[in-house]
Amino acid sequence: MMSVRAINGCSIIRAATSCGGPPVSLFHHRIQRLRASHLREFSKLGLDFPLIRVKRRFLGNNGGGDATSCSSCIHSLVESVSEELESINRRKRSRLRVRASVKVKLTSYGEVLEDKLVNQELEAGLLLEFKKDADRVLLAVSHRRDGKKNWMVFDQNGVTCSIKPQQITYIVPGVYNFDHTGLTDFLQRAQENLDPQLLEFAWMELLEKNKPVTPEELAEMIYGRSDSLESYCAHFLLSQDEIYFSVLESKGSRSIYSPRPTEQVEELLRRQRVKEADEKEFQEFIQLLKSAKKAPSHAKPPKSSWLADDKLQDKIGSLEAFAIDAWASTDQRKLAGTILKSMGLQKTSVSALNLLIDIGYFPVHVNLDLLKLNLPTHHSEAIIKAAEVLLSESSDVDAVRRIDLTHLKVYAIDVDEADELDDALSAIRLQDGRIKIWIHVADPARYVTPGSKVDREARRRGTSVFLPTATYPMFPEKLAMEGMSLRQGENCNAVSVSVVLHPDGCIAEYSVDNSIIRPTYMLTYESASELLHLNLEEEAELRLLSEAAFIRSQWRSEQGAVDTTTLETRIKVVNPEDPEPLINLYVENQAERAMRLVFEMMILCGEVIATFGSQHNIPLPYRGQPQSNIDVSAFAHLPEGPVRSSSLVKVMRAAEMNFRCPVRHGVLGIPGYVQFTSPIRRYMDLTAHYQIKAFLRGGDNFPFSAGELEGIAASVNMQSKAVRKLSNSGLRYWVIEFLRRQEKGKKYTALILRFVKDRIASLLLVEVGFQATAWVSEGKQVGDEIQVRVEEAHPRDDLILFKEII
Repeated sequence: MMSVRAINGCSIIRAATSCGGPPVSLFHHRIQRLRASHLREFSKLGLDFPLIRVKRRFLGNNGGGDATSCSSCIHSLVESVSEELESINRRKRSRLRVRASVKVKLTSYGEVLEDKLVNQELEAGLLLEFKKDADRVLLAVSHRRDGKKNWMVFDQNGVTCSIKPQQITYIVPGVYNFDHTGLTDFLQRAQENLDPQLLEFAWMELLEKNKPVTPEELAEMIYGRSDSLESYCAHFLLSQDEIYFSVLESKGSRSIYSPRPTEQVEELLRRQRVKEADEKEFQEFIQLLKSAKKAPSHAKPPKSSWLADDKLQDKIGSLEAFAIDAWASTDQRKLAGTILKSMGLQKTSVSALNLLIDIGYFPVHVNLDLLKLNLPTHHSEAIIKAAEVLLSESSDVDAVRRIDLTHLKVYAIDVDEADELDDALSAIRLQDGRIKIWIHVADPARYVTPGSKVDREARRRGTSVFLPTATYPMFPEKLAMEGMSLRQGENCNAVSVSVVLHPDGCIAEYSVDNSIIRPTYMLTYESASELLHLNLEEEAELRLLSEAAFIRSQWRSEQGAVDTTTLETRIKVVNPEDPEPLINLYVENQAERAMRLVFEMMILCGEVIATFGSQHNIPLPYRGQPQSNIDVSAFAHLPEGPVRSSSLVKVMRAAEMNFRCPVRHGVLGIPGYVQFTSPIRRYMDLTAHYQIKAFLRGGDNFPFSAGELEGIAASVNMQSKAVRKLSNSGLRYWVIEFLRRQEKGKKYTALILRFVKDRIASLLLVEVGFQATAWVSEGKQVGDEIQVRVEEAHPRDDLILFKEII
């Protein structure tokens, strides 16, 4: 069976054999026969062209005709001969130029041949191809020299530029004084002749003969002639080919190509098929993205569908990594860039983010900082199972040492959405008139021991994460909520710190005990404040706590404490996955009675634990903070509250830690301090519980030495710092989003906290508890109250602009 492919009037005939061996091209024999029988006379004149092309010109489509047709054929023959003569003359001139510098060399076959790598000398008007950059080759016409070696050329894009000889990849033979305006036409004609399948036929014949080939020789094979257009097409096919031929030898703009071995071609073809399959898969992914992008919100595919398949997950993962500037490799970054380019988008993180939002993979208000920090948001199945075992099987090793305090009225006061309740308060008045206070702290060490699986996970997290949109607890939720937290009306394990105060507020007596308590009230700050305001007789214990808080505050102030109370914003976002979720914003005044009460009791507990640890040489995470010789009187002219607090905070020095003995906490006005009241939320508080409880069990075999505590603190504090940054950025984002939604032109009252530069002031929005900067009118002073409105608010860009209303 024979298969014939007609190419510009020449045929390559391939026999389909059962063995699949290389074909034998017959067109050279055919030309010889045709030349012998029909073109003998033309051969004497040096004419050389295939008969098929002559027959087409002579005979038309059917090979016959009348007298008129014959006359026309003769006329066509004359024209053909004239054209062929001109073509041959051009080739002869080209050969003469090359032969002037002919070299000879001995081939592997022992033949002496002209050196096929001799480069044509550059001159004006040559048609050449040059390498513009790493990815582009362009066709151009040489114009004139540019210095000693470089040449000025007109390229196919109509641009004049200077190129080096090393950039030239091919000089088209047989072309002189080419008009650069004909480049477009030349390229178009070349494009029509480019068929990569021609290489396969040529490769089969050349492989059989084990013969290398030049572009001009290949042109003669596949096109039947090696004129300028055909030679350039052959060169282009060879230079772009990655399957059938490889460069055997190269010199300047001249190259000789060798057919690759069959095994190598088969492997390259296999790789090409894989590449084509990957490209098809990639294009299907692009179409999937486009479809999801166009779909309405309710019809977009769920996030899980993008993660169901490994290949899909890799592609979507590259976009996610690109969106948060956290690609794992250069290949991942390159893949994301290719996807964005295919979608017609810029290769930026913002483009990747918007695309992921548009397809429904990310919610509109996705927390990028949470993704960037890669903080754990869920507990593994192994940790959850380990926590469930602790709940069901662990025994209380401190049961015999617990004191029963269930007779006390116990108040747990926290924010209304608090899930983990880890501290509560009690108070009575002694017969001598002094106030005795208990600070009851949840006892997670009742369940968790140092070094256990659950403990190691808590240490890795360092702290619970509280965001406007979600809470990510340090312990698995069931363990934290059902086992560790204090629960109203139920007997709960606790560590209770009792304190008897002198009338001036200093500590007269104290004790630290394992205990059992029964919380009486679970109050929000608002409800506790209301009860205090009502001054109910039956809530005398709550009034005692408030009284104790007041005298403690007075005492600390006398010890040099610095008041840093201010306004604090708290936000709770309902249904954060929605494009327009509900935002509940609360502004809390830290100077308000209930908040002040809890604040003072927590400081009192920290002072007692530091004193207890010092007395018994217990290694603990003692915290201190020097005052930096703050002269509080220098700020007396500023209004009390946020304005004065803001100025004082600016001059404070950073906190410091010691793990062997207490460090004075000058800002709090106490001799030592240990954070102890949030062991379910903060790991360093839990380490203090481990150490204290080890002592209460009757020994000095502490779980951690001072050095070990220092190492733990270094790791935990780094994690806690990241969480604080995340919490602050999340809060700021939602405050800006809240302000963006408000009625345009709405007025806000703002306090001038300080001047940043000239008339640019740092402001505190009273109704929002949010700090920002704005240009204020001349004559305004620190502490003044002004009216502002929002000019622009873009939470994703962290941009909020205010303007003073005059």
